Amino acid sequence: MESMMKTTVAAVQMVSTPDVDQNLATMRRLVAEAAAAGARLVTLPEYWPIMGMTDSDKVGHAEQPGHGRIQDAMAAVAREHGLWLIGGTLPLVSPESDKVMNTVLVYGPDGAPVSRYDKIHLFGFTKGAESYNESRTIVPGAAVGTFEAPFGKVGLSVCYDLRFPELYRAMGECTLIVVPAAFTHTTGLAHWEILLRARAIENQCYVLAAAQGGTHQNGRRTFGHSMLIDPWGEVLAVLPEGEGVVSGAIDAERMASVRASLPALQHRRL
Repeated sequence: MESMMKTTVAAVQMVSTPDVDQNLATMRRLVAEAAAAGARLVTLPEYWPIMGMTDSDKVGHAEQPGHGRIQDAMAAVAREHGLWLIGGTLPLVSPESDKVMNTVLVYGPDGAPVSRYDKIHLFGFTKGAESYNESRTIVPGAAVGTFEAPFGKVGLSVCYDLRFPELYRAMGECTLIVVPAAFTHTTGLAHWEILLRARAIENQCYVLAAAQGGTHQNGRRTFGHSMLIDPWGEVLAVLPEGEGVVSGAIDAERMASVRASLPALQHRRL
């Protein structure tokens, strides 16, 4: 039974395809699964509506803010299940016609839009034959994203943002930080969990990470390991690979206890 001090949250893990309709169906099914398990807030992974055969495929699916089948689907699902839905990322139109904004949209339990965050830090990585450069198809955002939920402030970040702790400090004190992601298997194996736990420990809050997790039709392998981490850095739940849902409770008393016993946020001098 959920108490006034606890809220169940969930992360959806997907292995998204180039087929938007197929990804929409998977999203609906997995959010329904999370809702049936009691989740009041659900976050989707980065690139959940489309993982194209090429990076530029998403440009053709970019939507205007407030209009489009991807946004309509998210609003409808949030309203149907009466929950907060954090829409991983989807492509929105940008000032540059050949690029998109990689955008997190948040919908409230009534299906109304609540918040938006455009991914600020764009991934670049080269190791042997493996190479990625998001700046070729994405325009970076500029503003920190947060919103107020019934259980406290939620901070919005995406994937590569995880490597920039100053972004999380700029959010202020949060109860929950979400990290939709599509970490590569190479970088995820080395750094994913340790970075997530570090963000939870240094901000003394819960971290909910929703990942892509498997080998995609374009040959890219993502790391998965969607997880929920508590303010002490303990991993409460994790899903290594494949489609599915990770869920657990945000406990206000637990967070308050951690912050009271080790008041690091009050001890900051910079």
